[in-house]
This record gives sequence, C-alpha cells and structure tokens, in this order.
Amino acid sequence: MIPGLNPRKMAQAMKRMGIQQTEIEAKEVIIKLEDKELVFQNPQVSRVNMMGQETFQIIGNPEERSLSTAPEISEDDIKTVMDQTQCSEEEAKTAIEEAEGDLAQAILNLKK
Repeated sequence: MIPGLNPRKMAQAMKRMGIQQTEIEAKEVIIKLEDKELVFQNPQVSRVNMMGQETFQIIGNPEERSLSTAPEISEDDIKTVMDQTQCSEEEAKTAIEEAEGDLAQAILNLKK
C-alpha cells in the first residue's frame, strides 16, 4: 500500500479503474528456473485482475534450491538393467545416466 492513503479509498479507486484484487492463502510458491527453483514458504499472494488480464504478486523471502541435472538411479534400476543385458554394475549405471534415467533406452543401448 501507499503510505498515507486510505485503504478504502484505494479499493474504490481500483474498482473504478476495473482492477480487482483478491488475496490467496498460499502455503508455498515455487518458481522453476532453468537451473534452480525459488521457493517461497508462507508467502503473501495477491491475484490482480485488470481488464481481463490476471497477474499475481508474491511477497516473501525466497529460498534458492539448485536443480540436480543427474537423474536419481536406484539399486533396483541398476539390477534390472544388469539382469536384462548381462552387463556389469558400472556399465548399467553409465547406460542409465546416458539414457537420462530411461531404463528401456539404457537396455537397448547396451544390447546394440
């Protein structure tokens, strides 16, 4: 809000201009970027509709989380690829990484 401005008058002025603002009770907001996420815990979120166009305003302190680029590989996945291709554990793990976690593709690549 603008200091010294009556909130009721501000709401009336916004209504005359066709601006509608509603508060959203959000617990968490996540903004995904290419290499990281911005996570807002218990943010103050407002939805503003101005002449049919909606925008959202987020107020809070974001926490940055980096995104892991390597897929998580479970022991079961490695064992499945090893059983299907008769390869070593290291070969199976490498094939799964190269196939970006796609087990079927990893098995096909090892059988070639």
